[in-house]
Formats: sequence, structure tokens, C-alpha cells
Amino acid sequence: MFPTPVPKLVPNTYDFESKPMVKPTGFREYDARWLFGDEINLMGVQALGMGLGTLLGELGVARELVTGHDFRSYSASIKQALVNGLMAAGVKVHDIGLAVTPMAYFAQFDLDVPAVAMVTASHNENGWTGVKMGAARPLTFGPDEMSRLKEIVLTAAFDLSGGGSYVFHENFPARYLADITNRPKLKHPIKVIAACGNGTAGAFAPRALEMIGAEVIPMDAELDYTFPRYNPNPEDMKMLHAIRDAVLEHGAAVGLGFDGDGDRCGVVDNEGEEIFADKVGVMLARDLSALHPNSTFVVDVKSTGLFATDPVLIANGAKADYWKTGHSYLKRRVHALNALAGFEKSGHYFFNKPIGRGYDDGLVSAFAILDMLDRNPGKSMAELKNALPKTWGSPTMSPHCDDEKKYGVIDRVVKRFEEKRAKGELVAGQKIIDLVTVNGVRVVNEDGTWGLVRASSNKPELVVVVESPVSEARMREMFKSVDETLRENPEVGAYNQTI
Repeated sequence: MFPTPVPKLVPNTYDFESKPMVKPTGFREYDARWLFGDEINLMGVQALGMGLGTLLGELGVARELVTGHDFRSYSASIKQALVNGLMAAGVKVHDIGLAVTPMAYFAQFDLDVPAVAMVTASHNENGWTGVKMGAARPLTFGPDEMSRLKEIVLTAAFDLSGGGSYVFHENFPARYLADITNRPKLKHPIKVIAACGNGTAGAFAPRALEMIGAEVIPMDAELDYTFPRYNPNPEDMKMLHAIRDAVLEHGAAVGLGFDGDGDRCGVVDNEGEEIFADKVGVMLARDLSALHPNSTFVVDVKSTGLFATDPVLIANGAKADYWKTGHSYLKRRVHALNALAGFEKSGHYFFNKPIGRGYDDGLVSAFAILDMLDRNPGKSMAELKNALPKTWGSPTMSPHCDDEKKYGVIDRVVKRFEEKRAKGELVAGQKIIDLVTVNGVRVVNEDGTWGLVRASSNKPELVVVVESPVSEARMREMFKSVDETLRENPEVGAYNQTI
């Protein structure tokens, strides 16, 4: 019998080395994230593997799975503990080694394997670990699968039939790079900053961009799991400002920033201005809807309203579908609607055929951006951006809120805005004309200014985004109003960044 996991153990004790520790809040809406050593130990990771193998059996999926790990000091150890648990539950494990997350998704297709478990903390700071899982390519788990996995693991309801096996696929990255670069080369020379934040993408992104004909200037591409300059997160202004400096220094056409596990891509234009990922999505939607009229694009509720109002998209017959934030939710929605693409403000982009296989891949996104520039040789990235209707938008801002409390806070905030609307109270000086509550609450004013509050799906935080098509002042008014409503809840802490 394998012991039932407990939520808390003290490191450097007998119990810590003899019992599995798994904090329940690590099971998120669509993947798993824990602080290693504080919230999960290696025996806990082993229990997770046992639970995942058991769940595959319950789902009627062949017990065969691809795994890989990102570049952190402890990720390989965590992967091995996970593999031990999977094999105990009868899973045949295909290990592709050090990898970006999209490489593991690609391996499901290339190796014809139904399931995936990628060991990564994505863009989270050092100390975090996690697993992105799926059993129906190109999709990843949603709340139903994660809830059942949590139940299996925390009650130790394992089916440990044994009979698992292990295969290591040597030099698998070469197969992935050959596949994504099997396409026409760029027709025009494009100088690119490839910023990797010393994360996993540094081993692959500069080379892949060179393989399609870009002139590449690598930036922080040396692997260093201490992340000495900044966290590899293309939503983080520190990373974006570092890319800006490199773009201006080298006279690059564009700066591309990849997150810690390579499934997202951030953009800085040739003038050194960061373009938030939802605006890049509008630019790509314009480019792609000209080639594929009447296409559907799925976007998350944090994204700009331009997807629904941009005159070029309307003229091209493009349809916008606003959906829940989260890579798993967007991926499923893109698949369900057979949309051409999905765009998330965080930088997760999902391209269906003929561009991609439906999952998020930062390099495929980067290629789409370079193709857009290549099709517009007379226009710079800044000119393409400036051709969009002007809006003033914030970065993603995240005040701390404990995992155990954040969903209750959001419920109260949603109710509060519903009350304000019912009573005709003003928010940011105007009436509320719409409340979108598919994921938290998006409050929309009469002039189109809006603010969003939702719970983060992968950290003990809330998420706040505001935008106005009118002025920067209106954007700031909305932020002030949203923040005042948030501050009615003492559980809400300080922001990571604000406007």
C-alpha cells in the first residue's frame, strides 16, 4: 500500500522522506502547480504519477504517455519521481528529455501516443514546479479531469496494476525542429531579437528562427535556471523593457520573447514599444482573415474589444468568440468551433490547420508574426500596430490572494458589480452596459471602457486588466473603480505591477 498523501510536512525530517506530501490547492483548473519542498515532495510527485496512470485507465485511454521537463534545477528529479508513479500504474512512458512544452504536445502526434505529462512551472518563479497534462490530443485537461485526479491522489485510490515500461527518445528535439521548420523560408530578410530569459526556449528558439531564414540576435539564450536577469515571462515589463533595449541597440525589425516553457511569445516592435499579446492577436487576425475570409477567432475575456469592433476584421467577415481565460479552455474552444486561431492576452496562441495542430506553441506563434511581416514588406511592425484603432490598455496586473480565498473573493466581486448594475450605480463615472461573467467579471461602460477581474488559474493571485477606446484617463478611471471594489475585500494584497 502506498501511503495517503498529507497536505503539510516539515522538510529535513523523517516524515518528509517517508510520506507523500501534496497540498490540495496545487490541483488547478487545468494543470497542477506547487512550490517544491513547501507544498509537494518527491513522494507526492510519485503519488501524482500513480493517480494520473489510474485516471488514464478510468478515461478508457491506453496507458501510454509522453513526458519531458523544463530547465530548472529540480525538474529532472521531479520527472523521474513522476515516471516512477506512472510505471507503477502500468503506464508505458516515452521520455523526450529536456523540452519546451509544445515539443511534448508534438510528440503525442509524432510518436502516436495518447497522453502527455510535461513537467514545467511555465513562467512561474523559481521554486515552483508543475505538470501540464492531457489525454485527448491536442487538448489538455480541464476542471473535470483535474477534479477527479485530485480525488484519486488525495485519497490514494490508485490502480497499481504494474507492468509499466520506459523508453527514452534520444535527440527528440531534432524531430520537432525539423517538423515546424518544414515550410517555405521567409522571402525578405528580417532581423529578430530572440529573448529567452535563460529559460528552456534558449536551447531551441534562436536555431528554429534561423532555420526559416530570419537574421537572429539571441538574447539571454544561455540556459541558466537561476534566471539571473529576469523571470522568463513575456507579460513581465522587466523582460519587455530588456527586449526593447536590444531592439533599439541592434535596429531589429521585431523583438520576440519566449516564456519559461516555450508555449508563449511576447512582442516588441521596431520602435521599442511592447505590443500586448491581445493586440498582436488582432494584427494576426487581420493578416490571416485576409487569406481565410469568414474565419472564427476565439479570444479570452482579458483581451481587447477590437476583435469584435475592428473594421478590417468586420470587412473580412471575421467572427470573434470571447471565452474563458486559460490555455486549456481556449484550446478546447478553438477545437470545438474549428476556429482558425485562438488568442489569449497572456500570449498563448492556438492555430488550427493549415498553420498548426491546435495547441499552443511559442515558435509557431513567432513564425506567424514573421510571416505577417514578410507579407507586408513595405510596413514595419510599428506601422502595422499603429494601423489598428487606438485603445489604451493595461498590462496584466495581479494582486496577491491566497488560493484558498481567491474564488470566494471573486464571487463577492461579481455579486457587487451585479448589484451596482441593478441599482444603476456609476462605475468609473458611467453606467454599466454589460457584465460578462463567463470567467470572473468583465465590466463594460457606455463608452466601451472595460475592466476585468478574475482568479488566476495557476498562482495565488487575482488578475486585473483594463482598457479604454477613449483615452488613457478613462482607462485609469476604470482601474481606480475596479481596485476600489476589490479593496472591499481585506484578503486582497499588493499588486505585482500596476499602471
